[in-house]
Amino acid sequence: MFPDPVVRAGSFVESLATQTLVVFVIRRAGNPFKSRPGRPLLIGVLVVVAIAVLLPYTPAGSLLELIPLPLSLLGSIAVLAVTYLLVAQAVKSWFYR
Repeated sequence: MFPDPVVRAGSFVESLATQTLVVFVIRRAGNPFKSRPGRPLLIGVLVVVAIAVLLPYTPAGSLLELIPLPLSLLGSIAVLAVTYLLVAQAVKSWFYR
């Protein structure tokens, strides 16, 4: 599917992070910053994102053909994730109007 190992690992981390973090945006109709998520949800999402980021650096990541990502790419993925969440919030706000 993704012949380039950096693209494969980067896509894995980005997809898992954005699709997990979006739970904070879609969990309520209003502004997600006006109420705090429950501790189990917060911990669960952060653990999944941490596993996604760290997995390429482990032997299990090697088994999945994931390679360690450069810090610059992880920074780009973080920017993409934040942008994705802001767009998701904007679309949600538009939908509820």
